[in-house]
Amino acid sequence: METSSLIKKVRKIEIRTRGLTNQVFAGQYHSAFKGKGIAFSEVREYHYGDDIRSIDWNVTARMNHPFVKVFEEERELTVMLLIDMSRSNQFGAYGRNKAEVIHEIAGVLAFSALANNDKVGLIFFTDVIEKFIPPKKGRNHILRILRELITFEPANSGTDLAVPLKYLRNVMKKRSISFLLSDFNQKNSNFEEALAIVNKKHDVVCVRIFDIREREIPQMGILKFSDAETGKVFWIDTSNEGVQQKIKQWNYEHEAFLKRVFTKAGVDVAHIPTHQDFVRPLLNLFKSRSL
Repeated sequence: METSSLIKKVRKIEIRTRGLTNQVFAGQYHSAFKGKGIAFSEVREYHYGDDIRSIDWNVTARMNHPFVKVFEEERELTVMLLIDMSRSNQFGAYGRNKAEVIHEIAGVLAFSALANNDKVGLIFFTDVIEKFIPPKKGRNHILRILRELITFEPANSGTDLAVPLKYLRNVMKKRSISFLLSDFNQKNSNFEEALAIVNKKHDVVCVRIFDIREREIPQMGILKFSDAETGKVFWIDTSNEGVQQKIKQWNYEHEAFLKRVFTKAGVDVAHIPTHQDFVRPLLNLFKSRSL
């Protein structure tokens, strides 16, 4: 991609996502993902009524006068974006494909973290880890993430949701808010255990992007289809009642499976269709966490 074209695309995403952050998400993000731990702040002289368990005995011994440790709530967070780069996200029946929606949502999350002075890191994955960017602060770092979103070409095309979760557990020793952005159209279901385990250490939030044409295919006779991840080509009689019933049954079972996985793991989730604005479901997710 030419430099001028890349700059324009990055700038376009920055303008839209920063605008949404400032106008809609700024306060909601802080309320939904504020720090939950405490960190040492300073020592001060002991005052009557202070908890004796907070006495700093080392300082007290040096000063020959009681001092206590003062703690404050940790406000700084580490936000990790786990982004599915598999080829199934290139599908889009309404002008916008799933990858484009993922890019914008990632931008909103990144700029929301920036406004809260949080670190942001990135994991690109398919059925392998494609790229890891360690968490850092600052606008230049966020712009780098946007450039990678637009230009990165994955080596593989499949999907394995367990891969980024296991990698996150190994590479991130400190607790993080981790957003898993994917269409969750994995052909096997081996990520259920990984999601539950990782969510015990990190605060995992799942953002599922889907195209409505993946749920319902119109009756248009015999059509040629191609599996984006495997390249396999096949023909389907979309007007066949049996075929339509199988598609509905598969989607029903898949939706039920995902609901069971998310509930069992205890993760929050937003389901976002490509043909609608993602602002409302994402905002509802933030608000539900603030209650």
